[in-house]
Amino acid sequence: MKKYISKLHYLTQDLPGRSHVQQVQIACEAGANWVQYRCMSKPEDELIEELNEIAGICDDWGSTLIITNHYHLLDRVDAQGVHIEDPLADLAAIRRVITEEKTLGASAPNPDVLLKIQNLGVADYCGYGPFAHTHTKHNDYPLLGFEGYRQLEKLPVAIPVIAVGGIQLADVEHLLQTAIYGIAVSGAVNLAVNPGAALKEFYRKVY
Repeated sequence: MKKYISKLHYLTQDLPGRSHVQQVQIACEAGANWVQYRCMSKPEDELIEELNEIAGICDDWGSTLIITNHYHLLDRVDAQGVHIEDPLADLAAIRRVITEEKTLGASAPNPDVLLKIQNLGVADYCGYGPFAHTHTKHNDYPLLGFEGYRQLEKLPVAIPVIAVGGIQLADVEHLLQTAIYGIAVSGAVNLAVNPGAALKEFYRKVY
């Protein structure tokens, strides 16, 4: 079942001065059509409460809501899918749990993992990175840079590839000249002086 995949994925993050609900409200008002809820700091019962509020906002604005990692919450929250960050996760087993009705995104740090995920045939898209240094997600994977995405043209890639990790507005035009499908943004929007305006600029660049 082919799913709709946006070319711009907006991700929330844990911020001291702005809740995930506030972040989603700002993003949706700015035109976000794809929201990925990425909370790493709350217990599950708080996640469900916050997710239900966020799901209502996304529903009001017609935005797709994706949950990071917590795929077992999909039967308790009105979200359209899940993104699994662990490259070693059993995606086939997760697909069986969430069924074909839900969108499944995966993460890959290098070409070998990207092709492995594609060949499994269960993910709808793949986040590929990190492009550059990012404080949003801590990992030790080598940075891909522009050249890492240009290498995609030499690979038999058919799955939609979303560039992730430290992407700034000035990077978008060059990234879209590679074989990627779209980009994901978090800190470049959430840490901006005016997050709504920043997100609108990303949409102008991508679309």
